[in-house]
Amino acid sequence: MQVLQVQLEVGADPAEVGRARRWARSRLAGSGIGDDEPLAETLILLISELVTNAVVHTGCPAVLRMLFGAADPGADAAGTVRVEVADISSCPPKPRHAEGDDTGGRGLELVDGLADRWGWQPEGAGKRIWCEVDRGAATGSEGAYGPGAYEPSCAVTNRA
Repeated sequence: MQVLQVQLEVGADPAEVGRARRWARSRLAGSGIGDDEPLAETLILLISELVTNAVVHTGCPAVLRMLFGAADPGADAAGTVRVEVADISSCPPKPRHAEGDDTGGRGLELVDGLADRWGWQPEGAGKRIWCEVDRGAATGSEGAYGPGAYEPSCAVTNRA
C-alpha cells in the first residue's frame, strides 16, 4: 500500500491551531478531498482537537502529520487518512466527560466519536496521538473504547 505523508511543525501558541487547520485544508484538497466534503470537515475537526490538546496541555510545540493511504488493489474502500500529533509530554491522554456548560473536556470524546480508530503510543521522550478515518466509510463509529466509555486504557493503542 502506498502512503503519502505530510507534516507541519506547530508552535506552542494556541493561535497555531488555526494555522494547522488552514494547512490541513490545503493538504486535503491536494489529496483529492474537497473542502465541501463531510470527510474534510470531520478531519479538520479531528486535527483541531488533537492540535489544541497538544498545545494547551503541554505548552510546547508539536508536530502534526497526515498520512494518506491508497486503497489496496481490489478493495472497496478508498483508503485511510491518518492524523498524528506528536508532542514532548510523556503523559498519556486522559479522556474526560464534560458536563453541561463545561468549556473543556470534549476533545477526546469528539475524537472517539468521529474517528474510525484512535490511540496513542510513546514517541521518543513524548507521545504520539493518532486517529484514522476510512475514506468512503461513514464517520461516527463507536470509537476506541466502545459506546459511552471514556476512561483511558493501559494499552498504548486502541482498536487497531
